[in-house]
Amino acid sequence: MSVFVDPQMARILADMAAAPSVDFKTLPIAEARASADAASIAWNEGAPAMPARDIAVTAVGVSLRGRLYHPKPGAICPVIVYVHGGGWTFGSVDTHDGTMRNLAAASGCAVFGFDYRLAPEHPFPVPLEDTLAAIAFVLKGELGPEVDVRRWALAGDSAGATLALAAMIHRRDAGLSLPATAALFYGCYAPDFETGSHARFGEGYLLTTVNMRWYWRNYLGPAFAAPPRLAAPLHADLAGLPPLYLTAGGLDPLADDTIRLAERLAAAGGAFRHDHVPGVVHGCLRMSGKLAPARGMIAAAAAYITERLQETSGERMPWNAGLS
Repeated sequence: MSVFVDPQMARILADMAAAPSVDFKTLPIAEARASADAASIAWNEGAPAMPARDIAVTAVGVSLRGRLYHPKPGAICPVIVYVHGGGWTFGSVDTHDGTMRNLAAASGCAVFGFDYRLAPEHPFPVPLEDTLAAIAFVLKGELGPEVDVRRWALAGDSAGATLALAAMIHRRDAGLSLPATAALFYGCYAPDFETGSHARFGEGYLLTTVNMRWYWRNYLGPAFAAPPRLAAPLHADLAGLPPLYLTAGGLDPLADDTIRLAERLAAAGGAFRHDHVPGVVHGCLRMSGKLAPARGMIAAAAAYITERLQETSGERMPWNAGLS
């Protein structure tokens, strides 16, 4: 059976295949991060220019680096709290700088990203605790007067999508406020490696099943055999969550994670939109400068977020007027 690969995606894959390959699993973790992050940062070139400032998130006994992107200086904007991907092992506000700039430009919202502590040194629940602390920091008004925290949303890609979903479940169970919506890009919602998408795309399309097992082992540590509910949120109670935007690529071994999440949300009576984007791989958001379907993912998520924010506020907002 032939597999459709978007022509732009095919060119990117060919270029990447021609470059020297690195097996991060075989390297000391600091060396692996330096190599992986340098490769990711290179994709930020061409992202929209806008003011950005670093803000330290002081919570949970540590200081986490955060960064705020504001697409319309001087205007009061809603805020999207963005949780970066990287298998809970890699990633930072630097690696996802381009994605956050693109999302801010497309939505007209301020976007706030942060560096949660990474596995394997800091396995579950530490990355989730840091995510919850960053959300609480934002909602306390620590980002300043140009951010309206009454209008807030979540977003995340891959491992960050998993953390964002778990954070919403935790806040719901704790009786805390929930975002108006969340955009979850190609998340990994349970350590199940026997899905159809793993069988079809678990090798040869950048993210491999072998590497995904490694990421989950880093994140779960001793709990790998029996993940806690919030570590594998696909199996949690999904009732009472805000409307969600879900998307995954057609060549992603994790595509079935998103399909199964959509099925569970439907069974729980949740509102959501699920976009399956053919011909693109896991992690494609960072490639948006060269990949039109990735730009489409960001545009669709931005539109969904702004619509939900407007519905929540009960009025049409001027903050996204005139923005791309």
